[in-house]
Amino acid sequence: MARGAAKKLVANNKKAFHDYFLEETFEAGIALAGTEVKSLRMGKCSIRESFIRIENGEMILYGMHISPYEKGNLFNKDPLRPRKLLMHKREIRKLIGKIAQKGYTIVPVEVYFKGSLVKVEVALARGKKLYDKRKDIAKKDQKREAERDFKVRNLS
Repeated sequence: MARGAAKKLVANNKKAFHDYFLEETFEAGIALAGTEVKSLRMGKCSIRESFIRIENGEMILYGMHISPYEKGNLFNKDPLRPRKLLMHKREIRKLIGKIAQKGYTIVPVEVYFKGSLVKVEVALARGKKLYDKRKDIAKKDQKREAERDFKVRNLS
């Protein structure tokens, strides 16, 4: 497979950007059944409420919803079943060390196809406090207001 393979986005987690400071991102493979991959190709996936836990040295993704494939009948799996993420052991050990610190967690940021492989981008994240969220919202409003003023000036 070529190094610069096209990245086709399937789902992203906007809520993660709102609720956490994302400090470091990693790419992980994901163990899926055939009908789940077909459903992902049709874009039927949600990672809004999903989270990741490390159990017995393996990363498990919980709460990722992949809609059942219509033509899959008996081969369809449970849409919310836990799915194993595939990463190198040294990366997992690094993450274990980081999440042992107070306030850190691992969240999925996006699901995408890289060539023919399904990948999940996971991020080491630190939770935001309410005042941090308010500050971000105020900054976004300020930026939007500035863009609107700039647009109005250019039109007249």
